[in-house]
Amino acid sequence: MLRYLNQCSRGRGAWLLMAFTAFVLEMVALYFQHVMLLKPCVMCIYERCALFGVMGAGIVGAIAPRTPLRFIALGIWIYSAWQGIRLSYEHTMIQLHPNPFTTCDFAARFPAWLPLDKWLPSVFVASGDCAERGWTFLSLSMPQWMIVVFAFYLIAAVLVTLAQPFKPKRRDLFSR
Repeated sequence: MLRYLNQCSRGRGAWLLMAFTAFVLEMVALYFQHVMLLKPCVMCIYERCALFGVMGAGIVGAIAPRTPLRFIALGIWIYSAWQGIRLSYEHTMIQLHPNPFTTCDFAARFPAWLPLDKWLPSVFVASGDCAERGWTFLSLSMPQWMIVVFAFYLIAAVLVTLAQPFKPKRRDLFSR
């Protein structure tokens, strides 16, 4: 299995698939926001940023998958998935244990050199309450589902990273 994962990480298809899945999840988030009119909170916006990090890792990995750039993509992938789990867990705790003294910020805090809320306000401006459970599916709220999504991304990233020393077998038509 590890040889197979190594082989997959050296091709563009797996990286593009990962970027595509993150893109689809971003589109679903925008559908919830603009069509279903669910207001994203600050934690939702930060979780979106982590998902954009996973998508960015897929794009970086697809650029040159047979070069050391693959390892940079793996680093971005692991960091983004880990931050996504952390943020989703924190968001879930705010929803499950509402406390008037523990609330999220009113607006997302982006660095001055990357003011995403100014550049794309329709995607990165928060207007909801973190403690509100506006949507559930199979009794899980959106941040709980995001824990599951980011956990899958993290497990896959760790397995692909562990697979890097295992070189794929060369298949030769005339060898035994």
